[in-house]
Amino acid sequence: MTAVEYVRSCAPMILGPNQFRHFYRGGGGIQRLHGQPPTATDMPEDWIASTTTRFGAARQGLSELPDGRLLRDAIAQDPIGWLGSEHLDVAGGEFDLLVKLIDAGQRLIVHAHPDREFATRHLGCRHGKTEAWIVLATENPEPLAFLGFRHHVDSDTMQDWVAGQDVEAMLGALNAVPIAAGDAILVPAGIPHAIGAGVLIAELQEPTDFSVVLEWKGFDLDGAVDGHLGLGYPLALQCVDRSEWSTDRLARLWGPADDGSAIARLMPTGADPFFRAERIRAGALLDPSVAVLIGTRGSGSIRFAGGEEFPFERGQTAIIPHTAGSAAVHGDLEFIRCRPPGPVLAVASIPTREVPDDRSEPDQSAKTRQPAPLPDRRRRGGSRRCRHRVTGNGSCDSGAFPVRCWRSAAPSDVVRHHQAR
Repeated sequence: MTAVEYVRSCAPMILGPNQFRHFYRGGGGIQRLHGQPPTATDMPEDWIASTTTRFGAARQGLSELPDGRLLRDAIAQDPIGWLGSEHLDVAGGEFDLLVKLIDAGQRLIVHAHPDREFATRHLGCRHGKTEAWIVLATENPEPLAFLGFRHHVDSDTMQDWVAGQDVEAMLGALNAVPIAAGDAILVPAGIPHAIGAGVLIAELQEPTDFSVVLEWKGFDLDGAVDGHLGLGYPLALQCVDRSEWSTDRLARLWGPADDGSAIARLMPTGADPFFRAERIRAGALLDPSVAVLIGTRGSGSIRFAGGEEFPFERGQTAIIPHTAGSAAVHGDLEFIRCRPPGPVLAVASIPTREVPDDRSEPDQSAKTRQPAPLPDRRRRGGSRRCRHRVTGNGSCDSGAFPVRCWRSAAPSDVVRHHQAR
């Protein structure tokens, strides 16, 4: 590769939309942010600078660069240029972040995500799916998020709700929390949650597509088949945080108030092991770092130390490689800078997951009521065994390998899966 080719292959780039159909309504809010007519009704997510595939898919979800390459492949070709040597020392060659725009045209389903321990043990992936929401806009006059159970829920009760699709009981047990544009909210893995209708958010998350679906009635989704990560509900529901989330616990999930500075931190310290986010304004001096940018107001430019002027404006999204270097922000411009965790993680972590010991509950054998049987159907085909060959990058060529994060497992791990299962 010549020097000119290298610069062009690893440089700040504006990204096009990366949207595909989902089971819930939305998408017009994303188009409005991009300055387009709001015509979409079933494209509610834009996966920005994604090196993550949709769960069970071989390619869907991956972002393309303007030159046609997949971002995942570009990073693999030059991990130091894109990620920086410090990132490689901590995380290897993975881009440990997925950023999305999500436009909730209707209330999202109640669901939860596994944490790192559960994902490592049961899904063969070192990442769980802790996430965070930055509220960009709301259309609903009383926008809400549903976050964490108001009181401890025993396992039998939750199984009954899921098996019987008792949505009214599930929603009634969750905290209905008012939200507003500008809020930044950490959503720890395990906590049951749903975004209310009429809300546009930027979501930062660990780079997986792991979701355990608690609700699917009325949605274009067969939760009994596709809602449990191929594990079956008796196991999958073990990742759900059933503890009480009091007002005080919830308050620790909100980021600090925006102080109007040129670089304003958005996330609480509990997010530090997972990702970072800042609101950037004119006058900011930015350190070298791989980053995903979302333009939220105005227009201007980012001037890098090497002299490159990078025009940027509201509605645009971009990927900035580490090798672009330090930069200064000019003009009437405001954007969100999303980054993977820093090389030195904060000591503070996610608020303790206070899961009560079920052994303190009445003896299950003494109860006359038994929980309703949970749906335990596997993915269509009836088997979790994969009978397909392994491709060179470690993924199954059919996309039929549901229970692993094929971004982070080595090809040898996949081969062992094929041999063992």
